[in-house]
Amino acid sequence: MNIKILVATHKTYKMPNDKCYLPVQVGREGKSDIGYVGDNTGDNISEKNPYYCELTGLYWGIKNLKCDYIGLVHYRRHFSGKGFLSNLIGNKFDKILSQDEIEMILKECDVILPKKRKYYIETLYSHYGNTHYSEHLDETRIILEKLYPEYVVDFDKVMNRTSAHMFNMFIMKKELADNYCDWLFSILEELEKKVDVNKYDAFQARLFGRVSELLLDVWIEKKQLKYTEVSCMHMEKINWFYKGYKFLQAKFTSKKFEKSF
Repeated sequence: MNIKILVATHKTYKMPNDKCYLPVQVGREGKSDIGYVGDNTGDNISEKNPYYCELTGLYWGIKNLKCDYIGLVHYRRHFSGKGFLSNLIGNKFDKILSQDEIEMILKECDVILPKKRKYYIETLYSHYGNTHYSEHLDETRIILEKLYPEYVVDFDKVMNRTSAHMFNMFIMKKELADNYCDWLFSILEELEKKVDVNKYDAFQARLFGRVSELLLDVWIEKKQLKYTEVSCMHMEKINWFYKGYKFLQAKFTSKKFEKSF
């Protein structure tokens, strides 16, 4: 089985040893070569990386790779073949989901996704509006009404949930991913016409990558795809207390996020 899991990165970093993982330097256009394949070859949108984040790597992979299955992870965020507690000890790079494990899981489902992130006291829509700008989602809904009206009910359903499969992480058949990306990028291209990124700082300008995180569940919901959730493992330490504090600050004081945590 030919599986390619794109590891989106903008810097040199330790990478998985398994042959199915392919490090991709995202936003490579105009930047120095750091030793990985760049997302600026062939059919690409590398120059959009400041706004599209890891999606420029996904676009490159979809347009330029031939494989049976394709996936997307991050240099500091991977699927884990172990449970949450076992990821807290030992070498995390020894616990990254292997090709053998991927093949076993995909025998039973259409898509591998990270376990849902739960917000508990906020819907996806209200959380996005508190930490970023709700107009991005409002414009996205208008675009769906125009291009894909059959998805609007599912969009509303997902926006009113309090959890989602985040991080733009997935593994699925290449033909499914082709379908997803045709749908996704056509929406984002229209959103570019509606939202002026120049009025935002560099952090908030990365809105297309963030909106896409929520659209993945909309697409899966509409397609009624069978998925399996796998633990998401952070390769670096996270200050969960500070992260929680910023979450509550955004909710109760409307102070937008200024950086990733």
